[in-house]
Amino acid sequence: MNIHPTNLIGKVVRLEPLSEIHIPGLCKIGFDPSIWRWMLYGEINTEEKMRQFVVDLLDRQLKGNDLPFAVIYRPNNEVAGCTRFMEIRREDRGLEIGGTWYGLKYQRSVVNTECKYLLLRHAFEVYGCIRVQFKTDLRNLRSQKAIKRIGAVQEGILRNHIIRPDGIIRHTVFYSILDNEWPEVKIKLENLLSIVNH
Repeated sequence: MNIHPTNLIGKVVRLEPLSEIHIPGLCKIGFDPSIWRWMLYGEINTEEKMRQFVVDLLDRQLKGNDLPFAVIYRPNNEVAGCTRFMEIRREDRGLEIGGTWYGLKYQRSVVNTECKYLLLRHAFEVYGCIRVQFKTDLRNLRSQKAIKRIGAVQEGILRNHIIRPDGIIRHTVFYSILDNEWPEVKIKLENLLSIVNH
């Protein structure tokens, strides 16, 4: 798995390697507290906190664990959010798609569907992954619904998995898509995208 920064371009979104130049755009759309309710970073509500968030992701990238992207909404060239490949396991040909968040006006839109399509296609068809996983807080029903919608299979729940910054103990739901499932998932996502793009 030769993983390095790259651009992934769709009809509606462009995923470009995250850098500090994206901080102002992320700040513009990223300070609503509802965005961070289920995230493990705590609430990000200042430019300095956003900078720390970006710098942390870039540090993880340098260590080879993550590959973060800024999500750009192509019709207006605005930063719409952030997503990444994480928990990269080269020897096992697996990784996770996660850490995803979008500004409020881009939530529940084609943005997430196309992002997941671009990331999954790259993971399976370029990196040769045999497994891509997703995980979310057990209480985050909207995220669970979105993950199931793209065709991921629920594998189980890790109880008392993570202690969040606010002290709440999180149970985590795990999902995955395997390489032999990707062709069917790909067709499903392309059909979804063809509906919303017309």
